[in-house]
Amino acid sequence: MKPSLLLLAAGMGSRYGGLKQIDAFGPHGESILDYSIYDALQCGFEKFIFIIREEIRADFEAFFKGKFPEGIELHFVAQELSDIPSGYDVHPDRVKPWGTAHAVYAGRHVVSEPVGVINADDYYGREALQTLHDYLSNVEHSHPQHMCTVSYHLGNTLSDHGTVNRGICQLNGHGHLISITERKGIGTSADGVISCKEGDDLIVLSPDDLASMNMFGLTDLFFRRTEEMLTDFLQDGASQLKSELYIPEVVTDLIASGAMVMDVLDSEGEWFGVTYQEDKPHVESRIASLISEGVYPSQLWS
Repeated sequence: MKPSLLLLAAGMGSRYGGLKQIDAFGPHGESILDYSIYDALQCGFEKFIFIIREEIRADFEAFFKGKFPEGIELHFVAQELSDIPSGYDVHPDRVKPWGTAHAVYAGRHVVSEPVGVINADDYYGREALQTLHDYLSNVEHSHPQHMCTVSYHLGNTLSDHGTVNRGICQLNGHGHLISITERKGIGTSADGVISCKEGDDLIVLSPDDLASMNMFGLTDLFFRRTEEMLTDFLQDGASQLKSELYIPEVVTDLIASGAMVMDVLDSEGEWFGVTYQEDKPHVESRIASLISEGVYPSQLWS
């Protein structure tokens, strides 16, 4: 069964100040997502699931209409607050989505195969996507209880224009994930120290720490465990206002229970993304360089 690719595109873009998922970064209006899909097609992906918000559905469908070769399967799935396990109601004051794990869960009705997951506003590179595709193409047959994350060195994932949130990987001696710790507000000081605050504590990080950039290879086990955790989540009334359920939390739980082994695949490729408007010139410059190097044609879709 061929793997599919799920693209997390429901973010609010509050720090960016707009719909960065389909903002123009290439010379002919291409988004970062265009380059990810172009690479994914080269790697063998043929089915794409866009997780969006209902209010941006029309923009997304119009943006991608007619771009891709015939035979490519596209699904636009809205992440809805009401899409929760039966028996629960949404708190009337809840505004934010339920988090990245819930975003993946929203795609469960159109996913029956191993699925790769990436952020819509991050550039991962063809090498990483090929690694992900090849892993997922074999995982059901060779290691049915295995999933994966493709990781990057933390120092290569920071922004010069503000702090970022990163999932820092802890590995065992076999290269398998122990846990992913979500570190928020990571920045670099004037003297080059990478750190973040956790309560009153300063956490110093290494540029060589492996960061999981929301690039995962998942199986049906993830969807089933997410539903169970959402049920537990919703039983706590305080969680219903602002708390979110993240992919790393579900992954860590599956590992701790012994239900799953997660392979950490270290990418040698390049990653970049946009968090702030000030990041845009850098991304535009990197894409221009990749075009000049022959990695991409000037006009991506013709």
